[in-house]
Amino acid sequence: MQRRDILLILAAVCALAALVLVQVGSRATVATGSWGLSFRQEGQPPVGPANADTLKKYDAVYLGDTEQKVLYLTFDAGYENGCTAQILDVLKAHNAPAAFFLVGNYIEKNADLVRRMVAEGHTVGNHTMHHYNMSKLDSMETFSKELTDLEALFREVTGKEMAKFYRPPQGIYSQKNLEMAKELGYKTVFWSLAYVDWKQDDQPTREAALAKLLPRVHNGAVILLHSTSKTNAEILDELLTKYEQMGYRFGSIQGLFQES
Repeated sequence: MQRRDILLILAAVCALAALVLVQVGSRATVATGSWGLSFRQEGQPPVGPANADTLKKYDAVYLGDTEQKVLYLTFDAGYENGCTAQILDVLKAHNAPAAFFLVGNYIEKNADLVRRMVAEGHTVGNHTMHHYNMSKLDSMETFSKELTDLEALFREVTGKEMAKFYRPPQGIYSQKNLEMAKELGYKTVFWSLAYVDWKQDDQPTREAALAKLLPRVHNGAVILLHSTSKTNAEILDELLTKYEQMGYRFGSIQGLFQES
């Protein structure tokens, strides 16, 4: 065998090995994990554990159109901490739509606030009935019950059908979860900007919060905030004002899927 033939064979083997690694890596991005972000350049979108094209197969997103200066505000809430009314006041003042991902406990105990969210044009999304690690629920029966029980509770409280947007509790997901959510008609919403705001005994200062939320903002950002955070309630008006001064506007979560 000539040297040229040997080199061609080696090249083919290397190419095949690279293809296998890419395919394995692609599968791993949606196998099981916790959503996390890598910010590599200020003002630019971060890199997520799964890319936009991979997520699109499951009707899932973490980022909007990066050509548009539009931000998507989302709030997760497992309980009420006396901050939501102020947050709603600020959103109303800025004419900013938001999505609130709620759990069963929240809807049961705060019906008036939930009805206010709906009345003021915000989207209430599904954060599951009990905030379990959903990646451990591998049957459609148990997975769907967490979502449909919350739908029924929302319907009882508001008289309306819940919008089909799902956010995995704690950001923990699996490929099977994404597949089941899609089969149930849900669109899964991750995020591209967040910070540690959920620790009640260790709330960030105003300065620390703004230092995370301003430099890292980017076109199409899906911003995750917790409505339990007193810091978020205190800085929200200032934060939204600064975003507006930077040329951003606020879009409804439905817009994330219009181009899909």
